[in-house]
Amino acid sequence: MAFGDTGSNFQAISGTESHSLPQLRPKDTGDGVPTTPPFGQIRYDSPRDQVVRQDEGEEVDQGVQDDGSPTGVDGQAQTGASTKSPSYVVDPPHLAEWRQRLFDLEEMVVMTNTEFETYFPHIDNVYSHRSTQRYKRKSFVSSYWDCRLKGRPPGTPKSTDPNKKKRKRQGRGLDLCDVKIKIVEYGAPSATASSTEDLPEEVLSVFGGDREHGGKVWTVQRVCGFGPVERKGAGIAPASHKHGLEKSDEIKKNSVLRWVAAQGKEARKAATAVRPVGCRATGLAAVTARKRSREAGLKLYASCLCPFSQRVWIALEAKGLAYQYCETDPFKTPKPTHLLEVSPRGTVPAIKHGEWPCSESGVILEYLEEIDSKVRLHPTNPRLKANCRLWIDFINSEMVPAFYAVLAATEEAAQNVAIEKLQGDVTCLMLAADERGPYFLGDQMCLVDIHLTPFVLRMSRILQPIRGWPPPVPESRWQIWVDAIESNVHIRNTVSAERLYVETVDLLVKGRDAQVGG
Repeated sequence: MAFGDTGSNFQAISGTESHSLPQLRPKDTGDGVPTTPPFGQIRYDSPRDQVVRQDEGEEVDQGVQDDGSPTGVDGQAQTGASTKSPSYVVDPPHLAEWRQRLFDLEEMVVMTNTEFETYFPHIDNVYSHRSTQRYKRKSFVSSYWDCRLKGRPPGTPKSTDPNKKKRKRQGRGLDLCDVKIKIVEYGAPSATASSTEDLPEEVLSVFGGDREHGGKVWTVQRVCGFGPVERKGAGIAPASHKHGLEKSDEIKKNSVLRWVAAQGKEARKAATAVRPVGCRATGLAAVTARKRSREAGLKLYASCLCPFSQRVWIALEAKGLAYQYCETDPFKTPKPTHLLEVSPRGTVPAIKHGEWPCSESGVILEYLEEIDSKVRLHPTNPRLKANCRLWIDFINSEMVPAFYAVLAATEEAAQNVAIEKLQGDVTCLMLAADERGPYFLGDQMCLVDIHLTPFVLRMSRILQPIRGWPPPVPESRWQIWVDAIESNVHIRNTVSAERLYVETVDLLVKGRDAQVGG
């Protein structure tokens, strides 16, 4: 055991009153809903990159790339109106209903800007952008999209960029679906916009008759697509999809799923990166280590990466005892002499009080409780103290191994089993805790909290990004407890920057397996 002891709501808006989704207005959370770069907005860099229709006064782009993104007259990709990194709402309310609705498009759908930027990235895999129209005297932009199963239009040039990564393509026939949609973005009127322009009644109702606030409204509807020649101009209603939403999801993942996968890949890459042994504390932990570097009669030999070392560190800070922090590399070969003098197995944490050494975090915590009675971390009631010791044993024998099982699981099936086990252990502990909290025994932190805290800190900093550990349910007893430890000043003084934990996952696993901590 390297580092281990032996022991938002949204409103659905449409152009009809028959819409079945719950009518919920966007909730103002103060920080807003993450937005994505606007869809269908093209920046034209030179006059030759656009054609102006004199009769309608509209600008039209000249083509598309092989992936459906717009191009200029030379077939070069245009730059989008926004270049910031996307930030998606991964699991918004009523997602399945919105996806199905934007797939079927049985009627025109009117969406607020928040709704569009929240839900359209979840369905954009169905459609492929073909063209954009911008108007000189109108404050809206229209873009046209084909169903992706239609295939690439004849004559669309392939990229000749030798540095562009070649995608694996699966050949499929053309015209497998005739659906074409039109997306219109209505913004605040510009200085050149006509004051008498007519807007759809549904759009005006969303603006509330006041367009000066600068908000946007989007409409999405099916239009006549590129079906057989005899259908064009024949007054036939726009075609419906010839396939289900599941088929589109098989063809391509939507932007949100691709973004989530990319984030997971980056996190795994960072987690498995080879880091130099002997990393130093960062953030507030580094400040505390420097502050506690002066000579003292009580010395703590610890590693900033070790959760068991952090237990003792938190207790020393909470009690306000004078001590010297000695950052120690338990991986060093041969073991440092000063470490072996206080810990025969060469494990951390260890302390030296005067000339008396002691190792193992659980033993050290009990010792600190005996020598200091000013700040009690154990209840004085014998029965309550015995109950706390039972739950400390539960943490060390059940929850800590479950934590490392989640960390070690690389396959999804194994991860799910390990996560379910750890979640069950969390539930058991919370049922035994004081109902109001925020800590295990109520208002004051105790040794039960300290034993588990280092692993809870690593759940959000390590397990969540690389193993899919779910965050606490809002307003749950678990959330209240997590918030309490994250905001506790004594705990925060021992916490390094999040990057350190993610980049040293391999050392955390190595420490557990090599039995260099306790």
